[in-house]
Amino acid sequence: MLGAGTGTCGIVLPEATKEKVVGVKEGDALALPFGVVTWWHNAPDATTELIVLFLGDTSKGHKAGQFTNFQLTGANGIFTGFSTEFVGRAWDLTQDDAAKLVSSQPASGIVKLGAGQKLPAPSAEDRKGMALNCLEAPLDVDIKNGGRVVVLNTQNLPLVKEVGLGADLVRIDAHSMCSPGFSCDSAYQVTYIVRGSGRVQVVGTDGKRVLETHVEGGYLFIVPRFFVVSKIADASGLEWFSIITTPNPIFSHLAGRTSVWKAISPEVLEASFNTTPEMEKLFRSKRLDSEIFFAPN
Repeated sequence: MLGAGTGTCGIVLPEATKEKVVGVKEGDALALPFGVVTWWHNAPDATTELIVLFLGDTSKGHKAGQFTNFQLTGANGIFTGFSTEFVGRAWDLTQDDAAKLVSSQPASGIVKLGAGQKLPAPSAEDRKGMALNCLEAPLDVDIKNGGRVVVLNTQNLPLVKEVGLGADLVRIDAHSMCSPGFSCDSAYQVTYIVRGSGRVQVVGTDGKRVLETHVEGGYLFIVPRFFVVSKIADASGLEWFSIITTPNPIFSHLAGRTSVWKAISPEVLEASFNTTPEMEKLFRSKRLDSEIFFAPN
């Protein structure tokens, strides 16, 4: 996800014969499968940094838990490890030319373009199906004075099926609450706080609170499978982006008009809470007009 700035991204998908050149800006989300080759460019006249947040499944990485990526060029490029004989043979160059080409870029990772150098211009056609701007996409949930949600799934970003991950961008207003809820399709949630601040609580399947903390922009936390999470924003509001380990995430909420409590019969509620009919009626009468997000009273 693009956290700030505007720029250009070059993408070569596995087995592709031509790169896609995509213009990117704040709020863009891209689904990149294993084996993809990318480059990122922040224009010389840019007034802000280009900030890219990488979130994904690292269980199949060279070292589990870490992203596996390598450079094709530069001081630590992969071809610096091959002999000039092998490089020359692979690229049909003389060994001298192969040595010059491999060693000509002294920088590593981030490089500065030389005067007069230009990179390809982005293509609107290449962007189709590759990126979705979460700040401009139609809202899946929009609750006045509460919050808004955009969900990334196979419908609006088909590549997430190949990647095997979904995502959502959630923004809640000042002092609003996000209902306690969990992923009911056994998914993990990796949540990055984009901006704002607030409080988070996570409760495990044994009913014990496993996380209670105050978060702000730049924080990241993980919600394990079937653990229930809830958040309350501070005066600045709270915005977060979550990667979810399923391409079409489904959540079950435990408060609000669409919660499981509204579907369960009164008799079952009375028995399960060991409460009176009067308390059951009071409980059921609340949150009849609120879904997922609850504005302050």
